Amino acid sequence: MIMKEQIEALNLKYGKATAEELLEGFLTDYKGKIALSSSLGLEDQVLTQIVCKLDKSVKIFTLDTGRLFPETYDLIHRTNHKYGIRMQVYFPEAAHVENMVNTKGINLFFESIENRKLCCNIRKIEPLKRAFSGLEVWICGLRREQSVTRHDMQRIEWDENNGLIKLNPLIDWSEAEVTEFIKSNGIPYNPLHDKGFPSIGCQPCTRAIFPGEDIRAGRWYWENPDTKECGLHKR
Repeated sequence: MIMKEQIEALNLKYGKATAEELLEGFLTDYKGKIALSSSLGLEDQVLTQIVCKLDKSVKIFTLDTGRLFPETYDLIHRTNHKYGIRMQVYFPEAAHVENMVNTKGINLFFESIENRKLCCNIRKIEPLKRAFSGLEVWICGLRREQSVTRHDMQRIEWDENNGLIKLNPLIDWSEAEVTEFIKSNGIPYNPLHDKGFPSIGCQPCTRAIFPGEDIRAGRWYWENPDTKECGLHKR
């Protein structure tokens, strides 16, 4: 069991490290037991670039909920081609999706937060747990700027729900730093980002944001900001 003191020691050790130095250290120390969980967002594309530069054999995976934008599927293909990798794709259990849709309706998530979280659980949380099999560390593209639910997140955390070390190399990066890194390195990204979609999830649950809105305002846009997490990053 990872103790609180061990996480504090790791944060102290890597307190002044760059994202690249942090990843290099963990990829070495946890080789074969660490993976990048990618949603294909800008931050995860930055991490894919860094990880592939350090070690292309590292597991990179994504979740296909069955409700993604066509542009997201195209980005999976372009990313694989760019880096010469085969991103692993995890799907929800078909029987669970069928039962949920036939019981609750195809767009059940609009009717209540309970329904939306049920959908997220079946389409995202359950496949994620399968993806975590055999791992000790998962790499995430979270940034404090992204949401009020992420302000207190640390660079290195203990994920009690999944029993893993959670690595957030870009936690202190600004949106401008992410964008500049994408442009300067020619990293493929979702064209929806250029159409007002800073955060992209499932198609029915994501909209473009209006000028001045929070960058996560387009995710589960019918809910209040305090409930806008699917459970992947439960606090």
